Amino acid sequence: MTNYPQRTGAQILVDQLLLQGCDRIFTVPGESFLSVLDVLHDTPQIDTIVCRQEGGVGFMAAADGNMTGRPGVAFVTRGPGATNASIGVHVAMQDSLPMILFIGDVDRDMRDREGFQEVDFQAMFAPLAKWAARIDNAARIPEYVARAYATAMAGRPGPVVIALPEDMLRDLASVADRPRVDAPEQDPDAAAMGVFMELLANASAPVAIIGGAGWNGGAAHYWAEFATRVGLPTAAAFRRQDAIDNQCPVYAGNLGYGPNPKLLDRIRAADLIVAVGARLGEATTDGYSLITPDHPGQILVHVHPDPNELNRVYRTDLPICAYPHEFAEMAALWDSDIIAFDAGAAAHAEWREWNKVVPFDTALDLGQCVGAMREKLPADTIICNGAGNFSGWWHRHWAYAPMVSQLAPTAGAMGYGVPAAVAAARRNPDKMVVALAGDGDFLMNGQELATAVQYGLNMLVLVIDNGAYGTIRMHQEREYPARPSATALHNPDFAALARAYGGWATSVDATADFAPALDAAMGQRGLRLIHLKTDVERISAGTTLSALRDRAR
Repeated sequence: MTNYPQRTGAQILVDQLLLQGCDRIFTVPGESFLSVLDVLHDTPQIDTIVCRQEGGVGFMAAADGNMTGRPGVAFVTRGPGATNASIGVHVAMQDSLPMILFIGDVDRDMRDREGFQEVDFQAMFAPLAKWAARIDNAARIPEYVARAYATAMAGRPGPVVIALPEDMLRDLASVADRPRVDAPEQDPDAAAMGVFMELLANASAPVAIIGGAGWNGGAAHYWAEFATRVGLPTAAAFRRQDAIDNQCPVYAGNLGYGPNPKLLDRIRAADLIVAVGARLGEATTDGYSLITPDHPGQILVHVHPDPNELNRVYRTDLPICAYPHEFAEMAALWDSDIIAFDAGAAAHAEWREWNKVVPFDTALDLGQCVGAMREKLPADTIICNGAGNFSGWWHRHWAYAPMVSQLAPTAGAMGYGVPAAVAAARRNPDKMVVALAGDGDFLMNGQELATAVQYGLNMLVLVIDNGAYGTIRMHQEREYPARPSATALHNPDFAALARAYGGWATSVDATADFAPALDAAMGQRGLRLIHLKTDVERISAGTTLSALRDRAR
């Protein structure tokens, strides 16, 4: 029997993270995992990012997992730390992103007494995560960590939560390490591919919807090659717009909130729908009405890496359990010369028309601001946004590059944009990173500007300030016209706030002033913030509050 040197649980844990390729963790320090922090002191291979609130920690880890394809790693303390971080777990689950949240916990002999900050984390996170576990034996840390990585990446990617009793981390154990875990290969069945190609050849009006679980740069490359060759109109699922280069000749636009009506008509008229990676969730399908679960008159081919997703909600005519990049590669290599459609070019032309900026008569026109950004910023800029109507201008008018150029929560979580931009700027120091945040959205995690300054990150933050929780105000005007309630906000001077953190900042309240402000920001380094003061009346890229009131009456 081999004898292994004794190590503390904390040392074993960090050693496993290194073996799994972890090069960065996000944390708010806690007394319950001081021993791990002590080991990290002598582990320069892991970049430890100290954040200002655990919600930001969770968002950053989820965003990092999106960018790398391997689990983003977060460490928080028990009780308040874990509950704060739970929003990041929820986003990682709904967005199908690999993530591991480690939680320092009470000593083992303190359990079930409702000790200081004690929570049953396995019960709490069971409905939010793919797997929630607790390590009580330091000798089993390699086993648990390897399983956590495997679970987070396999099938539909998602979050894993592991509780770490404080005393267990100090225990000594003699145990072997586990080797690096990779997601299993999952090629599509050749017979199923043949059936898919036959269905496509016999279709008269096919449409593809892409992006989601397991989608990566390889999937984007091969799908663009295949879809362009056969002329297949390809739409992006909600907030998956970087699943394919938006300049691809068959890109048809994005689904979700405020999509191109012509794209919706095209999907309703489709006789074959090919969903690759997408879950076809509520936002993508407009509440399961654009494509209904039984989709009469339409054939559905659903490609997804998790068998539990296939036929879960939608009657699926051809379910294919495979990773999107492997399906896309096989499709690109398939002899499909007999398949050709004119619809791809027509769909792309419709998107290009929809993508154009049409000036609107308002003091600060966000559409024209997006137009100015398209002229001045690199095509591979990473756009990070939280939740709110403000994001709709970029969803409509920005042209996204292939992955990763969009970090946006399909879970609709407010406060995501700034932390995601911090993670993106740290991961991609040579790229332009932009955080978009509404005024209510920004104040949920805006304190992470301090993190950006602490680590010298280059990022541009646009705060779109209409003095309201705008999306809720929009719904109020639709349901209860002219009766706003609990949506007005009194805001700080966001530019002054950014300067207080140590960044460069300016304010803009007129369209003509935005491009010069953007030029000035581009001439700076580090944190830059532009405070955009907008009119709540122009509530979205497609409508005004007065129009909503008129329709509701």
